[in-house]
Amino acid sequence: VPDEQRISFWPQHFGLIPQWVTLEPRVFGWMDRLCEDYCGGIWNLYTLNNGGAFMAPEPDDDDDETWVLFNAMNGNRAEMSPEAAGIAACLMTYSHHACRTECYAMTVHYYRLRDYALQHPECSAIMRIID
Repeated sequence: VPDEQRISFWPQHFGLIPQWVTLEPRVFGWMDRLCEDYCGGIWNLYTLNNGGAFMAPEPDDDDDETWVLFNAMNGNRAEMSPEAAGIAACLMTYSHHACRTECYAMTVHYYRLRDYALQHPECSAIMRIID
């Protein structure tokens, strides 16, 4: 998503979902819980062909950069790219927000991103974290 469209990203894609303004900080919170080395930074916003949307930390200049995520709720650990880590953090956020708000539209967003994750080269690492 280009910089000039960042301000409208969340209301455009999630504006009809209760408490949508809490989604971005909750994604940051999930990343903080999942990745011991996470210490903030710039995140990129992405839209998907299937209507989904997500955010992921901007990678360093190192193409081989990997992050280690650990989910204490399932005991699984996985190493992945910043993009895959962002997908995992968004999926955790979307799932919990859908349960908390009982909002079908949030569930739809979860499954759109999950469908994308299932086609992602790092699918198995993402699924280990969100399982």
